[in-house]
Amino acid sequence: MTMQEKSKKERSHADWAMFAVGFFLFLGIGFWVTPKILYAEKPQPFQFSHALHMKQVAEGCNSCHWLREDGSFSGIPGVDVCAECHEGEPMGQTPEEKVFTTQYMASFKPIPWQKYSKQPDCVFFSHAPHLKKGKLECAKCHGAHGESEELRKYEYNRISTYSRDIWGWSILGLGSPPERMKMDDCAACHREHGVRDACFVCHK
Repeated sequence: MTMQEKSKKERSHADWAMFAVGFFLFLGIGFWVTPKILYAEKPQPFQFSHALHMKQVAEGCNSCHWLREDGSFSGIPGVDVCAECHEGEPMGQTPEEKVFTTQYMASFKPIPWQKYSKQPDCVFFSHAPHLKKGKLECAKCHGAHGESEELRKYEYNRISTYSRDIWGWSILGLGSPPERMKMDDCAACHREHGVRDACFVCHK
């Protein structure tokens, strides 16, 4: 091998090495920067402890979130439900209790919670078959929400406006449920449990 060929081969190796370094460097930056650009935060009206409330109720999640007689889900409870326990004097001395009592309970003003798991309008989802027929625990999709001392931050996609919980907090979709609530995850669970895997099941 001539000196010229050897020099050319060394330059080729150096070019590949530089390419590899640049590729992985920008890949790493992309993984860190992209979520910062794509997602934004919205504050919740005030902090809320599920763990504290779970100690006070008899039926766990069903005490505040239940299925109506027609099978529809009650969703996040309104202040009328909160009033069953909170009507009258504040039950605590925290800043959150003060905000809740003065800004919402005093005038029965609806609390504008940011909803982590709100699906797009094109998606039909019913809790009833999942809870009654599927016998799924709330934690299967929502995680150990009932054990949380405070609400985690709410992030939404700047483009689609959907909650980050739908797409998932990991770019590669890694992690154990409830990492995300994408269509593929629902379809995989349906196939696992022998449920019809057809478009009309979830899109009406």
